[in-house]
Amino acid sequence: MDQPIRMKNNGQISIVLNAQPRDASNTNLQKEVVPKTISTEHEALREIENELSALVGMEEMKKMIKEVYAWIYINKKREMAGLKAGKQALHMMFKGNPGTGKTTVARLIGKLFLKMNVLSKGHLIEAERADLVGEYIGHTAQKTRDLVKKAIGGILFIDEAYSLGRGGEKDFGKEAIDTLVKHMEDRQHEFILILAGYSREMDYFLSLNPGLHSRFPLVFHFPDYNVEQLMEIGKRMLNEKEYLLSHEAEKKLKDHLAYVKTMNPTSFSNGRYVRNIIEKSIRSQAMRLLTNNIYDRHDLLTIRSNDLFFPEN
Repeated sequence: MDQPIRMKNNGQISIVLNAQPRDASNTNLQKEVVPKTISTEHEALREIENELSALVGMEEMKKMIKEVYAWIYINKKREMAGLKAGKQALHMMFKGNPGTGKTTVARLIGKLFLKMNVLSKGHLIEAERADLVGEYIGHTAQKTRDLVKKAIGGILFIDEAYSLGRGGEKDFGKEAIDTLVKHMEDRQHEFILILAGYSREMDYFLSLNPGLHSRFPLVFHFPDYNVEQLMEIGKRMLNEKEYLLSHEAEKKLKDHLAYVKTMNPTSFSNGRYVRNIIEKSIRSQAMRLLTNNIYDRHDLLTIRSNDLFFPEN
């Protein structure tokens, strides 16, 4: 049955049901027809979009995830209609500097795919080189198989994946890659593999493994945060803990972030760096208040400029 589909201003899809009057001649019995919105159809997508909207600087990521959602959803509709439906693997590559939200987005994707019945569990297993590479022949393959087994029904997220290709042909990292590739093929619809790392290093890693790139049809780019976004991240972290910055502290933090980003453009850890500042500054404030025996509500709330603790660069 055809039903008109309308797009709301926020991009959400609603289906409006049109009702026909039972008796056109009896106008007294006719009631005003109120459009009925089916809100549960894309509830999973809306929930993930809301969580992404609560994060700073995720506008492009929201578009990408909606695109993936649409592809999966329409393929299911095509299958129901007796049409050919793509069975493409959903392994992904996340490129970007540390602290740009890669792990957070991976968790949200697991949550979305669980609700869409793409994954049976939707959990996230985080790993790095040391979790896959063993110390003797055969050890690496076993460690890698064990990790894949833990990730079945969910996502295996390997951070700094490029480190697997650093040792050359004789390094056990190559054995880990070969084992992963085999499981990507044999169990491609049972789990999702996400390789993450710096953009430049990931590109070089792929150049050493030409057959690997085609196995990751979905590539997500995570740009660095600008200073305003970093300040917003810091303020949200403080707000969640019921703290706030004094005007002097806010200016000092902003100037410091601008300086550090300029001096360390490739190694700056974005949101992770801000989190470290916030956590250490809260402890610094606690020491100041304790030392001076100050427990006024306003002082308990406020992080002052001399409380700010900047990590060594």
